Amino acid sequence: MSYFDAASAAPLHPVARQALLASLDEGWADPARLYREGRRARLLLDAAREATAEAVGCRPDELTFTSSGTRAAHTAVAGATAGRRRVGRHLIVSAVEHSSVLHSAEAFEAAGGEVTRAPVTRTGAVAVESYVEALRSDTALACLQSANHEVGTEQPVAAVAEACREAGVPLLVDAAQSLAWGAVEGPWSLLTGSAHKWGGPSGVGLLAVRKGTRFAAQGPVDEREWGRAAGFENLPAIVAAAASLRAVRAQAAAEAARLRDLTARIRERVADVVPDVEVVGDPIRRLPGIVTFSCLYVDGEALLHELDRAGFSVSSGSSCTSSTLTPSHVLRAMGVLSEGNVRVSLPWGAAGEDVERFLAVLPDAVAGVRDKLGAPAPAPASAAAADPEGAGREGLVVDALGRRCPIPVIELAKVIGDVPVGGTVRVLSDDEAARLDIPAWCEMRGQEYLGEEPADRGTVYTVRRTS
Repeated sequence: MSYFDAASAAPLHPVARQALLASLDEGWADPARLYREGRRARLLLDAAREATAEAVGCRPDELTFTSSGTRAAHTAVAGATAGRRRVGRHLIVSAVEHSSVLHSAEAFEAAGGEVTRAPVTRTGAVAVESYVEALRSDTALACLQSANHEVGTEQPVAAVAEACREAGVPLLVDAAQSLAWGAVEGPWSLLTGSAHKWGGPSGVGLLAVRKGTRFAAQGPVDEREWGRAAGFENLPAIVAAAASLRAVRAQAAAEAARLRDLTARIRERVADVVPDVEVVGDPIRRLPGIVTFSCLYVDGEALLHELDRAGFSVSSGSSCTSSTLTPSHVLRAMGVLSEGNVRVSLPWGAAGEDVERFLAVLPDAVAGVRDKLGAPAPAPASAAAADPEGAGREGLVVDALGRRCPIPVIELAKVIGDVPVGGTVRVLSDDEAARLDIPAWCEMRGQEYLGEEPADRGTVYTVRRTS
């Protein structure tokens, strides 16, 4: 089995396993106690904090260990906005932040705050100007991830951090996906991370709050971790997290170059071996191990099952894999195709042979899913070839109510050749994914998307045939 979902959780690093087992024997006592066992535990905790702070690029007394990366993000947003309550109640986030940050923003908004959500380009990157324009005199906090967890696009953190510093606004950076590869550049104020993203054990997050940043911890607190993370420290896991972070950093440059070659191979060849594919994310400014693509006319869940049976563990942001049937907020913000979405995130040590086998298996897996759904042929020009000007009908209506991703787009593709050039097809759908996938289909197929309008049931999406 080839595990290609390291962006969700990286396999436990061998160094982490060794450190975890060793510290179970040495670090079980309360590090707050003054007797021998407590002092031994305190030495382990202090050493782990110093090593992690060095990797992060902060002082040891600026670093707090939390129970998860999500808890670190929630604590950071709540504490920073509360600490700057007198400045104002305005928060800036990007549209593609991790859900932990976006959920914190929603809670802030529900409590009476105002949130500006900076848009992204089709590659998933924010523009520095969008943050500069969003900054206000009452801005309490700005948030920007270092790199996107779904498509791998790196964000211009250093430039945004500098703009925030000049405006006197702290910047919170979610660095969960990038910390394995290096420290985050720029004058950021707060930073969060999660150990299971770099091969440490799950259940260890980190929160760095640089000196001079106003911060007021919220909720019940105790004397541990400067009042920012209540409860007994999971010392063996913290020691393992610190050891694994140091280990991966020591090999980061060489491994990054190797994984970039492998993901470049996937990016370049996936469109050659599978027709009707959109590779998403920035082609250059991206994390080493992540490559994401979407396949037209494919049910994402069915494709993931096919790949799993073939021996590959991958993930997806497709609406077809979600119980809510709504597309990933990242793909939606980018305006790219969501159906049949596959994220390949290679773990450290991934073999080139496994990548080649994946590229060999993928075409049949996609074709099998398309056949089951009755998708059109890869070059859907049969109707247009028989009658280049269509069947003479000025417009068609496709009733796709109650039919889920990717059926509305499949039905659209089947009939577009039945209208003359300049004619329209109106797709009636109550699937939220259609709002993203129909415009994306038009972009890929060179057809004109005219927009949407509400209907008695669902929404009508109108497409004009241009070729």
